[in-house]
Amino acid sequence: MRFSKTCLKNVFTVVLIFIYLLLTAVAVFLAYQTISDFFDKLNHPVMSVTYKEVDSFSPPGIALYPGKAQLLSCIHHYHDYIPPLVDPGKPEEGDCVIETVTYFGPFTGQTEKRALVVRGPSDVRMKELIFMQFSCNETEEDFSAITYMLFARFSDLTNSANKSEFMRDCERNYSMWTFSGGFRTWVKMSLLRTSGKSNEAVEFRQESAVVKFNDKRPESEKSNKLFFAVFEWRDPFIQEIRLIVTANPWNSIAILCGVFMALFKAANFAKLTVKWIIKMRKRHLRNKARELNQIS
Repeated sequence: MRFSKTCLKNVFTVVLIFIYLLLTAVAVFLAYQTISDFFDKLNHPVMSVTYKEVDSFSPPGIALYPGKAQLLSCIHHYHDYIPPLVDPGKPEEGDCVIETVTYFGPFTGQTEKRALVVRGPSDVRMKELIFMQFSCNETEEDFSAITYMLFARFSDLTNSANKSEFMRDCERNYSMWTFSGGFRTWVKMSLLRTSGKSNEAVEFRQESAVVKFNDKRPESEKSNKLFFAVFEWRDPFIQEIRLIVTANPWNSIAILCGVFMALFKAANFAKLTVKWIIKMRKRHLRNKARELNQIS
């Protein structure tokens, strides 16, 4: 009966040791998973998207690269209303603020570029827009198009100490688009602002609609290709994207503290269990030796 009771205690002790070893393995895996998840969240922040409503925007810069084309007119209009063309292909008096900048492009070696930078629309509530008309003799060209670029604030150019360097940086950081000859391209802009860990980036998204120009000029004048472009804000909302790091070091530290406490308790229990087994083994040997002495 004594042997059976001792054997049962030993079996129970072995089972407890196995359970605590299993729990220790789970605790180690949890610690590894917690650390891995923390670094993964640290390196992959999530995006928080919000929309900020405004009454007016800072006038953007509209940089146009007309090449051999000539700017005939640049006029502000409101409420999406553009009056009918009186004399298309002829210069008209405009009211736009325009800067001419010559610089060497960042990707084209020593190629000199000339940009007409127009102060963009601002009043989004009144649906302010800018209507531009260009003319170009395209008899020697296979395709006719004018390239343009949008950047955040026209005032950044006027306040810049080196306008050529400023335009070079803009071309390096902003996208280029084109509008074709013989059409009216209506560009509706929206502003996207992204805040990262250390810097802030601003870019434009645009929706464009193209309408064919019904050229009613005499045949002798149709050799000059006409370009029409309209720039307007799409809506009064600025889309703001913030990169948020969801990894919370305090939560991770708390979890790891709990894991290490569990490991410590398991190690302490294993130590006490081994001591108890050794003690029980010695007692068993003493009892066995005493019984042998009694027999002898």
